[in-house]
Amino acid sequence: MWHVAPVWIAGNANVGTVAVGAAGVALGADLLWIIIAACAGSAFGAIFAALHSTQGPHLGLPQLIQSRPQFGYAGAGGVFVLALVNYIGFNTFACILAAQSLSVGIGLGKTASVLAVVTISAVIALLGYNWIHHATRWITPAFLISFAVLTVVAVGSDATVAAVAPIAHGFAWTPFLVVFGLAAGYQINWAIYVSDYTRYLPPTVSPRSMFWCTYLGMSLSSMWLATLGALLAARFVPGDAVAGVVAAGDAATAGFGRIVVLIGLLGLIATMAMNTYGSTLTLISMLDTFRDIRPTARLRTVAVLAVSAVVILLTFLASDDFLSSFGTYLTLLLYLFAPWTAINLVDYFLVRRGRYSIAQIFKADGIYGRINGRGLLAYTLGAAAEVPFMNTNAFIGPVTDAIGGADLAVFVGLAVGGTCYWLSYRGYDFAGEEAVLRSDNASGAPISATKSGRLI
Repeated sequence: MWHVAPVWIAGNANVGTVAVGAAGVALGADLLWIIIAACAGSAFGAIFAALHSTQGPHLGLPQLIQSRPQFGYAGAGGVFVLALVNYIGFNTFACILAAQSLSVGIGLGKTASVLAVVTISAVIALLGYNWIHHATRWITPAFLISFAVLTVVAVGSDATVAAVAPIAHGFAWTPFLVVFGLAAGYQINWAIYVSDYTRYLPPTVSPRSMFWCTYLGMSLSSMWLATLGALLAARFVPGDAVAGVVAAGDAATAGFGRIVVLIGLLGLIATMAMNTYGSTLTLISMLDTFRDIRPTARLRTVAVLAVSAVVILLTFLASDDFLSSFGTYLTLLLYLFAPWTAINLVDYFLVRRGRYSIAQIFKADGIYGRINGRGLLAYTLGAAAEVPFMNTNAFIGPVTDAIGGADLAVFVGLAVGGTCYWLSYRGYDFAGEEAVLRSDNASGAPISATKSGRLI
């Protein structure tokens, strides 16, 4: 079970995480509060992803398939679409950074860089679950050593103090919540497929231990690199995470910056491989919603190639204004997935308490139905409740505008989505579902029926 932690450490071990902290400096906010916001956001967002990870050993299912009891067999299709957009969008941003890293590291041109990183990540995704685990175990030690040196350089000289001194504007809610949202969104992004990497563990694994292995690996690595990103942007190159890493590395010793960038590149490739693997499962699940299909090696290959082709196309079409686009993208992701993660966790821990018929989840006419109006309504209400509290480049909600720009949408979406779903099941008679679970159990069909989904 311990090897789950390196998966999420390696997932954050790249300049994309550094860019989260660097984006805060680009806002002109106080450095201390940027760091506090990034750490708080990382700690907050990782809670949800780690809770989802405990579902993997218990249910043995890809994360998004678990949405069918909440939204229905066909209703979960909307979640699949959002997830696919997430995978492809995140891989596009990662590919942009990876291409920059290869250009800086070995002078490779953009076209060759993009094709190289997409091809490598696609091959790892095709090799599957075990290869992703193996890759992250090799990447993690190299990351820890190189970025530790980088951190010493970033905080260990008078130049840092001199660079930070002008950035002392005091506390302000708006930039604090922007950075908090970026860091939280970066971690909640993992929630849609975190149990994909725990579902092969035995059901006897302790949920508490599973939670902490995921949470600590994910949150601590994110806090570290987001803080490092803020320090590098303040001292070296504002607005360019890759250039900041190179400058800090070269400040330690000539040429070390390129080495660190290339090690960070390995983390980006690992992240892209995880996203490609997850998008393949999602795409196949979408197709399975409309007709029964077998996830053969050929189908997986076609799915990987299709997703990779879209990522390549979008990478060449994407804007060069990476930090601005990246921040907007993460904010929108947080808006979209906050109600979903609340609904999924409330269903698992509070409503059904971990009691599911795995066989029925794969039946279009099963006990969970084609459309679950309760889940869809709760999601709609949660998402709609966020609108007045949003703060984006294109739209500022009226409540946010009235309180000076503080973006509270994610808190509202989580609370309203989760609460509405929980209330919709108050008094619901689960006798029919229990009867099916007993029948499936008697017939040998797979079920997941514990007394509780709590972390005990």
